[in-house]
Amino acid sequence: MKKGFIFDLDGVIVDTAKYHYLAWKKLAHELGFEFTKEQNELFKGVSRKRCLEILLEMGKVDATQEQFDTWMIEKNVDYLRYIEHMDASEILPDVPRILEFLQENKVPIALGSASKNARPILEKVGLLHYFDAIVDGNNVTKAKPDPEVFLLAAQQLDVNATDCVVFEDAVAGIKAANAAKMISIGIGDEKVLSEAHFNFTDFTEISIDFIQELIEG
Repeated sequence: MKKGFIFDLDGVIVDTAKYHYLAWKKLAHELGFEFTKEQNELFKGVSRKRCLEILLEMGKVDATQEQFDTWMIEKNVDYLRYIEHMDASEILPDVPRILEFLQENKVPIALGSASKNARPILEKVGLLHYFDAIVDGNNVTKAKPDPEVFLLAAQQLDVNATDCVVFEDAVAGIKAANAAKMISIGIGDEKVLSEAHFNFTDFTEISIDFIQELIEG
């Protein structure tokens, strides 16, 4: 059976979470309250719209639709300014090793991310050529933990959902992969990502033998 491998972006391939944090922190400051790194954990794998809703709830800020839309744009402009100078040094350890092996073995690879900036980020860090399909925030209507993003990725790869492997660093992403009946691999804290089928701190812990087993399994 043909297998498909699907990767989340933020926190799995590159660490853009720090730039999201800085952009949300700046907006919170403008709205008159502080936003901590601990609070930022709640935003992992969540759409920009939902993140802003949570932020406004934290600060007890009421907003008209016009204000809400303006702040959404402002946050993204700030984020884009932060990522403007990203390069290959931002790639998380050993990610290219795994992508290279999959590509050499003609295993279809997709990106499944809530980010609306996934394609430009992959271009900046020089990894875009590895991906046969990109499904991001521009293609989906439902945010993780809904499995839509991963089901669309499987469809674009022309692989059965049950034959897909997902790499995720967020609880919402693991839940989405499991809901899609895919093999979920947590990248990060095993205690946080306890619902994943397999857990690794990062890709340096993942052996080629393990990847080969997933392909053949």
